[in-house]
Amino acid sequence: MRFRAILLLGAPGSGKGTQGKILGAIPNFYHFACGDVFRHLTPDTQLGRVFLEYSSRGQLVPDAPTVRLWRQQIEADERAGLFNPASDTLVLDGIPRNTGQAEILQQFLEVRLVLYFTCSDLGKLIARLQSRALRENRLDDANVEIIRRRLEVFESQTRPLLDFYGLELLRKIDATQTPVKVLGDVLRAIEELPP
Repeated sequence: MRFRAILLLGAPGSGKGTQGKILGAIPNFYHFACGDVFRHLTPDTQLGRVFLEYSSRGQLVPDAPTVRLWRQQIEADERAGLFNPASDTLVLDGIPRNTGQAEILQQFLEVRLVLYFTCSDLGKLIARLQSRALRENRLDDANVEIIRRRLEVFESQTRPLLDFYGLELLRKIDATQTPVKVLGDVLRAIEELPP
């Protein structure tokens, strides 16, 4: 069985996590933020050490451990009754991060919609990330050089997903608006999905 999914794509700081959490609070939507799962790993596990090694440099964790972690967590959430694939739509934030992951995930996902959060103001993205670093104690958001590296990684590795999934599934969302206006655009895009 392939899971129905909506993908949230956008540069770090574009608001994917904020919108994903809101959608996850709506019945029949299940928000899965891969970065949150990685950040809850402890350095005494192999995957935790791999995550720390890559995130401290602003790089993506390799595809195989990322997809393995995603599958383990989704299966655990299903067993715990948090995610019901028969009725819930997955809202994926932070996975896939590149076309290699997208190719692997094709066997597990029926992607219905790709929401692309656009923000051309680099300064705004950096300010959002630094503010989040203080609020959430996120080391990967504190250092400007690491932030710049993460933004470069997004451009080179994640942005190609827009072509991978194609224009038919893609809806652009202006992430420079207020969170409420962004949410309105997100909900309208979801509302237009065929049943």
